[in-house]
Amino acid sequence: MFDIQKLQTAIQSLNREGRFASEKTFLHHRKITVYDHSVHVAEVSLKIAYFLPVTVDEDSLIRGALLHDYFLYHRNESVKTYVLHGYRHPMMAAENAKKDYGINDIEENIIRRHMFPLTPIPPKYREAWIVCIADKYCAALEYLPARLMKNNLTDAL
Repeated sequence: MFDIQKLQTAIQSLNREGRFASEKTFLHHRKITVYDHSVHVAEVSLKIAYFLPVTVDEDSLIRGALLHDYFLYHRNESVKTYVLHGYRHPMMAAENAKKDYGINDIEENIIRRHMFPLTPIPPKYREAWIVCIADKYCAALEYLPARLMKNNLTDAL
């Protein structure tokens, strides 16, 4: 099984060193905060990586997943921001993560490419592909009606 302690350590580090904890104030999907969504994506990414017969840079996978939506704004502030959010937020998140954390190439690729195919350039690294898939899986679960959530669909991974 994957190392949950490594995930917890990364979360604590990001909370101490930058503005990651501020994601708790931004709603993302329905009533899910960006922070909770990002942690969920990191957990699912680790589970996917654990089951695949490939080697990954686990530290970059975790940090990239946690920072993939590090855009740091309320997406409902204006119609323009809301409509273009899906296209623009990966670049904004990458710039914020660079400024606050000095991310590496894999982490930057995870953040910039997690919205593929909405953003047309595909991920370059397997870690970025894993987060891209995990993000869509988590977003789908977060948008499902509550009655479906009671049927343990969230336990699939």
